[in-house]
Amino acid sequence: MSDSAGEDAATKPEKTTICEHERLSAAIRAAPSGIALVAFLTAGFPRKETFISQLGEIAREADAIEIGVPFTDPMADGITIQRSSHAALAQGVSLRWILSALTAAPRVRPPILLMSYLNPLLAFGLTQLAGACRLAGISGLIVPDLPFDEDEALRQALSAEGLALIQMVTPVTSDARLRKVCASSKGFVYAVTMTGTTGESVSVPEETARYLDRVRAIAPAPVCAGFGIRSAEQVEKLRGHVDGVIVGSALVEVLERGEDPAAFLTTLRSGR
Repeated sequence: MSDSAGEDAATKPEKTTICEHERLSAAIRAAPSGIALVAFLTAGFPRKETFISQLGEIAREADAIEIGVPFTDPMADGITIQRSSHAALAQGVSLRWILSALTAAPRVRPPILLMSYLNPLLAFGLTQLAGACRLAGISGLIVPDLPFDEDEALRQALSAEGLALIQMVTPVTSDARLRKVCASSKGFVYAVTMTGTTGESVSVPEETARYLDRVRAIAPAPVCAGFGIRSAEQVEKLRGHVDGVIVGSALVEVLERGEDPAAFLTTLRSGR
């Protein structure tokens, strides 16, 4: 925390000289290892009081950070993130609390994203959300249960503040829809590596690599692969096919065990 209001104001400017979605894209492309690590944690898990310190630890190694907003029915998530979400909710973690905590905390180096299902965003109020996110240092949002065809209100609200609405594509997305979704996505395109829920390990077969190559050839923004990324071997196999990888359930399990999240992320880069 800063010691004075003046220092807080100096580190939290009202407007930046670059749109946050552009800063996010630049951070993904500038990853020192040639493939960015987007690290996921559920806000307030395993303990609400350690959220900001954990964020700082992860920021030492991640190129971007995705913060999950706890939700009662996280239907796109596997058992690990479901468990973390329910534990955080039991401690009173909410979207409003997350934004307040981030606004009061020192800024971290990597861009921060929020991953939230739609209901908490609607309860907060879309007209207030974008401004609150910008003040909290958020660069963009991922909303897995918001269909692309129904996202105009949120997309416009975020765009007015320079924030990204990150779109998701899957191996079964048609070519015509893929072009539309990729053209709309800011920050990066979230390329789901498989159908189903998060948490299962991905073997990166040839058809997955071809699908990711197809997305990357179409997308103006960087492409990050998510769902099931757990090992340095997987990261290495994805190198050249995507600009980054999203590490979710495996990192949540590291936090659950009380281990060092930065050290785990380092092993994904180095293979050791």
